Amino acid sequence: MYFDGSLMLEGAGAGVLLISPKGEQLRYILQLDFKLSNNAAEYEALLHGLRIAESLSINRLLVFRDSLVVINQVNKDWSCSTEKMSTYCAKVSKLESKFMGLEFHHVFRDKNVAADVLARLGSTRSEVPPGIFVQVLEAPIVKEPDEEAPAPSAPADSLVLIITND
Repeated sequence: MYFDGSLMLEGAGAGVLLISPKGEQLRYILQLDFKLSNNAAEYEALLHGLRIAESLSINRLLVFRDSLVVINQVNKDWSCSTEKMSTYCAKVSKLESKFMGLEFHHVFRDKNVAADVLARLGSTRSEVPPGIFVQVLEAPIVKEPDEEAPAPSAPADSLVLIITND
């Protein structure tokens, strides 16, 4: 699984690319309709990607990202700089138990281009090519201590596949 988050003037987005051992690809775009930091967008992508993988009954997963911050935080090589990032890390740790094997690896930016493109499509709200799942999220997985509980996000089985007749 490759993932990426994007924060632009138009909005925030995230991209997840799952590749099977046979090379089959599932591509997901998340349009994040709430305020967040770039690192929070990265964690939203990671957590949603893990949830999608779990819903697909994937037992072993290699996860790749070109962000040293997120990868080193989930690998516990670096401490989290804020309480919110610590909460995101805790949510990732909780999901780790759903997999028989889960590894997080840093890759160079040129190896994460596909996830980056998906994240940018999500943040710019650009037209989405056929064959890509799109989900709009109205609340973050992690809330601020003084926020009310976020609305539940749609389960992975209710993701929408946009198909055009071009």
